[in-house]
Amino acid sequence: MLFEGALGSGRLAVLIVALVIACAFEFVNGFHDTANAVATVIYTRAMRPWTAVLWSGACNFCGVFVGGIAVAMSIMKLLPVELLVQSGTGVGLALVMSLLLAAILWNLGTWYFGLPASSSHTLIGAIIGVALANSLTVGHHFGDGVNLQKVREVALSLLLSPMFGFLAAGLLTLLLLKLLPRKELHDPPAPGSKPPGWVRAVLIGTCTGVSFAHGSNDGQKGVGLMMLILVGILPMHYALDPHAGAQPVARASAAAKALANRVEDLRPDGVETRIRLIALSGRLDEAGTTEAVPKNDRFIIRRQILEIDAGIEKLLKSGKLKLDKEAALQLKTQRADLRALTDYAPSWVLVLVALSLGLGTCIGWRRIVVTVGEKIGKAHLTYAQGASAELVAMSTIGVAALAGLPVSTTHVLSSGIAGTMVARGAGLQGRTVRNIALAWLLTLPATMLLGGTLFLVLRRLF
Repeated sequence: MLFEGALGSGRLAVLIVALVIACAFEFVNGFHDTANAVATVIYTRAMRPWTAVLWSGACNFCGVFVGGIAVAMSIMKLLPVELLVQSGTGVGLALVMSLLLAAILWNLGTWYFGLPASSSHTLIGAIIGVALANSLTVGHHFGDGVNLQKVREVALSLLLSPMFGFLAAGLLTLLLLKLLPRKELHDPPAPGSKPPGWVRAVLIGTCTGVSFAHGSNDGQKGVGLMMLILVGILPMHYALDPHAGAQPVARASAAAKALANRVEDLRPDGVETRIRLIALSGRLDEAGTTEAVPKNDRFIIRRQILEIDAGIEKLLKSGKLKLDKEAALQLKTQRADLRALTDYAPSWVLVLVALSLGLGTCIGWRRIVVTVGEKIGKAHLTYAQGASAELVAMSTIGVAALAGLPVSTTHVLSSGIAGTMVARGAGLQGRTVRNIALAWLLTLPATMLLGGTLFLVLRRLF
């Protein structure tokens, strides 16, 4: 059973609507972002359009399962702990719905105009907007609770990745010109011609890599949204990992005890954190497994874990918790062991997100493909350009997924294609580049405003 026990008709309806909207976000993400992965193989005629699209969809599906949930948790940490611990309340529902609606509205708008805008930018902008809007409510000061350090990390990742894509793809194109100065690689293909076998294999390989990496990175955003929905609407069932047995619970309890000893002498903040950690360890030892925790207590434990982790983060930022390199690594492991009970995703969530992303790839891809393939540069893509842009995109997105950082598939690949055009001396189409740059610059402030406004409105309605 996905949902244990009986649900009231009203709550069940809200749950279904929210899950459908979350799937719609990933569906839109599929035909909006993943179209970039197939543009190069389509325009170099390495694969037929529908073959490429179906193959990319399958690779996205697989990427969701392999990618883990590090990016999902990184995005969720952009939200204030205060909002993350709102369960089954109007505030919690307003949070989820405003994020989903803001992201989908902006993605659909940019897709309609054929602009390769970023779903990562879209969702992150909505999250920051909601966090800032929450700080405008009664009892807060502007900016309260916003994880500025995590915002800076994510913003830097989103800012630097397209710049890296532009430079790296351009340099790789120049390197190929020097090392493999073969005419068939660097001249636009003749109408109706197909690439040589080995070139076709490289292009298909890089398309596969970009699609897989996109699933492993962008798919996690949908996973994070799904978990916000489930924890917010069904906290008794999803607040803690229901499959965490004796070993992970014992590790979490041991981590709580170790952390309590580490903050013991830090006053006054460390004293309160230590008391919470000792109490938490006792509750975990008593239960033994998360399944044995009374349902009414599961969200309480989740709240304690999130608030304790936020308290330790505060001690680190204040400089009160001074650690050498070895101790810092131990602290990181201990916090991860503690958060393992809350940082998880059920298998059916991964399946649902993977299906939505994969199916979205197969529908609506044409608008973005035309922009990427025909409207960035003034000349037709060459085989070397296509391979260079996708190889850089695949590597950048894959490394970012391993590091738990969200990056924009759209901007890494489109900027990579622009870099190859400049390196080859083919020139850029100014109007398209300006439109892409404008979408890149406007996405964050626009979705911040949209997400924040929707949150303040929905907060009053729910």
